[in-house]
Amino acid sequence: MKLGLLGGLATVLTPRMTLAAQNWDMPAAYSAGNFISKSYVSFAEKIADKTGGELSITVHPGGSLYGGSDILRAVREGQVPIGARFLAPHAAEAPVMGVDTVPFLATNREEARRLYDASRPYVEAALEERGLKLLFAPIWPPQGLFSAKPVSSVADMEGVRFRAYDGSTTRLAELMGAIPTKTEASGIAQAFSTGQAEAMTASGAIGVFQKIWDYVDHFYTINAWMPKSGVIVNLESWNSLGDDTRSVVLDVSAETEAAVWDEMEVQNEGYIKTMEENGMIVEAPSDELIGGLREIGATMAEEWAESAGEVGEKVLAAYRG
Repeated sequence: MKLGLLGGLATVLTPRMTLAAQNWDMPAAYSAGNFISKSYVSFAEKIADKTGGELSITVHPGGSLYGGSDILRAVREGQVPIGARFLAPHAAEAPVMGVDTVPFLATNREEARRLYDASRPYVEAALEERGLKLLFAPIWPPQGLFSAKPVSSVADMEGVRFRAYDGSTTRLAELMGAIPTKTEASGIAQAFSTGQAEAMTASGAIGVFQKIWDYVDHFYTINAWMPKSGVIVNLESWNSLGDDTRSVVLDVSAETEAAVWDEMEVQNEGYIKTMEENGMIVEAPSDELIGGLREIGATMAEEWAESAGEVGEKVLAAYRG
């Protein structure tokens, strides 16, 4: 029903879109084959169709246009009008952008949705201060623990070189006694193949598309958190669009977000199966391991709330309430 209504809306609106057609480049950090990158392509195709070509978006996956760490800056500075970026690495400048990577705060889809609803107004405000607008937030599958060796307790992580990509994963490594090594998504295979990394928290999606079984044998379903990326647009570019075009973009954004959240669960089952088929040992964590990790999570939740100040208090109150 929703798709039909949206299609009908586009038919009515297209003749009134009178501003000059715009062509936008959209950098994305992750490979073209994963389901979130595919959602970006679907989003772009629907935008072109439903605006009658008034707005066309070309997705550049795999860091081919800008590396992950440069995407938000490139959109903010207007080098590109739109981009897809994992937001947690920017928590140092706005802690609320890292709330969904606080370990064990939200460990299933229902909790992740509640946390997203509680935090989104504050994420939007933080982005707006930087000249950006959030269109939608695709969700990644639960984060598991990949390791080259068996892990039965937190003590087993002592001295292990641990892939870190933001402040949260760096802090997690430190509290486990591991050695954080900064590695963007595009550098995972190289880091593991050279011994720069021996373990990491990541989703099954990353495991499959990086063929992580070539480097590690173990995946523990610790469900540490369910992070989100963000599709963000430069506010000046956004305001340059006609009202009707913006309306269509918002509708397609909501539609794409709902679809990718549903697809996440389907894909996660497939990723687990693929890793097992390629020889990985996939198992639940021991009680000792999950207990130790949850203690670390409680510490990190307290630290995050303190760093986020009043905003952190409001987000957690809304989430827990």
